[in-house]
Amino acid sequence: EVRMREGASKLLAACSRREQALEASKSLLTCNARILALLSQLQRMRKAQILQRVGRRPSEDLVSCMGKVAFSDLRIPLMWKDSEYFKNKGELQRCAVFCLLQCGTEIHDTDLVMVDRTLTDICFEDTIIFSNEVGPGFQLRVELYSSCAVEGFSPAALGPRRLSRLGGSLGCSSGTKIRAAFESATGCGSCGDVGPRRVSPPLSPDLSTLGPKYNLLAHTTLRIEHVQDSFKTHDLSLAATEDSPFWLPLYGNMCCRLVAQPLCMIQSVISGQLKVKLEEDLNCWQNVYGILRGQSLLCYQNQEDLESEDKPLLVIHIRKDTLVCVSERDSAHGRNIYISTQRQGEDVTYMLTTHTPEDTQRWAEALWQHVYNMSLVKKIQDACPRTP
Repeated sequence: EVRMREGASKLLAACSRREQALEASKSLLTCNARILALLSQLQRMRKAQILQRVGRRPSEDLVSCMGKVAFSDLRIPLMWKDSEYFKNKGELQRCAVFCLLQCGTEIHDTDLVMVDRTLTDICFEDTIIFSNEVGPGFQLRVELYSSCAVEGFSPAALGPRRLSRLGGSLGCSSGTKIRAAFESATGCGSCGDVGPRRVSPPLSPDLSTLGPKYNLLAHTTLRIEHVQDSFKTHDLSLAATEDSPFWLPLYGNMCCRLVAQPLCMIQSVISGQLKVKLEEDLNCWQNVYGILRGQSLLCYQNQEDLESEDKPLLVIHIRKDTLVCVSERDSAHGRNIYISTQRQGEDVTYMLTTHTPEDTQRWAEALWQHVYNMSLVKKIQDACPRTP
């Protein structure tokens, strides 16, 4: 990211056209935001290492299911005055706008859109799929940036750069690059706070002082309760006043589609050989090949039936209210796992075991974790009511 930032700065200094400068300045702001996010992540990693050295261990309780998040179809309505939009009076204000989206340390930017009073909505056609896995407590920050697109453009002269050292084990060359990027990113103010810090005086002058400047126009934060299977309107927090040259008449809302996909619904959690009691007779056990995936424990007669996509011999539904317990005493088949759930509206209990005590414990823990994951999936489904 530091190298990307250096390239964007050099490109910005060489730009001779307004469109080029706007794109280069957008790339520079995005690089600054990513550097700040990565430095923040570095701080968290160092804190975890320190806690591990002093003997503190992470909790062994059930962990939350991870998943993927995607964002698309962003629309931001504008509220022009009648005299401006219908009568075409007054000076034509033209701004270049784009959105910055951050989820954890992963940051994406949208395409640049030119906006004037002929538009009633700012439309971003980007579909952004975040590659990093996130937990149910994720926060997706959406920031709208604007720059006044003046007709005349003259790149400023580039003065000499004064270098400063960044102490520590990074070395002089690497430290200088990271310090320069960090100081410029901090001054940009385009990313979340990374905590109190002490920095040396900024580089003077810096490449980031060249070209057009983007200013934060509005922002909002989306969470798991905002996940929908359709469009939804969200409130925007406005960060600019009407007398700002980059100001646009926002309604204070935006429309978008935010979707989340828990990995436990599409990936196999655990699989292997099981013994399942299929009838009331305590001695009637059958060897099956089980696979825990989605909302079901699928039991096949053998692994070949799974690979050939034949119908399973038994399907045990796993929901958020499913009860899983392990017998305290060993039976003739070892310790048993009891799964109490519903089938066709009736309560039913399944009994299964494995060939070794270690496998029994492994399956029990996987089932407990999966039931917990189903409760998180239910929260997402409750937040996404199906529309006719």
